[in-house]
Amino acid sequence: MNSIESLLEAARDELEKNGIPSATREARSLLGFVIGKDAAFLIAHPEFNVSQDLAELFLDSVRRRARHEPFHYITGSRDFYGLEFEVSKEVLIPRPETELLVERALEFLRTRPAQRFCEVGVGSGCITVSILFHAPNSAAVGLEVSEGALEIAGRNADRHGVGSRLVLRLSDLFQSLTADERFDLIVSNPPYVPTNDLEGLQPDIRLYEPHIALAAGADGLSIIRSIIEDAPKHLTPGGRLLLEIGFGQAEAVLGLFDPARWNSATLHPDLQGIPRVVEAITADI
Repeated sequence: MNSIESLLEAARDELEKNGIPSATREARSLLGFVIGKDAAFLIAHPEFNVSQDLAELFLDSVRRRARHEPFHYITGSRDFYGLEFEVSKEVLIPRPETELLVERALEFLRTRPAQRFCEVGVGSGCITVSILFHAPNSAAVGLEVSEGALEIAGRNADRHGVGSRLVLRLSDLFQSLTADERFDLIVSNPPYVPTNDLEGLQPDIRLYEPHIALAAGADGLSIIRSIIEDAPKHLTPGGRLLLEIGFGQAEAVLGLFDPARWNSATLHPDLQGIPRVVEAITADI
């Protein structure tokens, strides 16, 4: 018999043996996903018998998680800024701290009549789609070097009804933009992990998430440098650049802004007090 109790016990043991933290919670979340029941049901009905097909699907999911495959790649979705997004190994899993980027973007766009923005490295589309969803008068161009990521971003945009206001382009940074394209805002959560630090990341990240979306040269700033250098060409006067940065990078990133091209650059901390977003204003040149 495949009771909830017996399945959870077997799953917990397998996950603990392979060093997965919070094994009981992870097992319960996976089982709830597979059988379509919430945690309250699982706790209240330990004797409930799961069909053989679903039990096998659950145990296969447990084996994947035991190999440190991220939970959200197994389920294929992740919540972000109140919306649900499709995710796969083609894209990074959205992080809660990145919601600060969306908050700052929305606050700025509400002050602009045009509300046209560009995201560099659109990935799953979680940032741009969230902005478009909550700013119904806005329109965006999403640039992305990965074709697989572009497909996912497109599906996420259509899923949340903003596809008609989003143009997606295969592009290495700003490469696909024409010289005269201008935006009120450019936003990006670029790769910012130093390449040599990849081996020190948690196995869930190191083994499964796309390295092209994580690492950026010896100091982790190669992509950020390029964005800061080229963004003024594609911003309207007084336009903004919003960048997510990594832990300990604030001082180095602020030093990249040429005062001849940027009026100011300020930091915004995340909920842990870590400088997470740089907001820069273009000079009126």
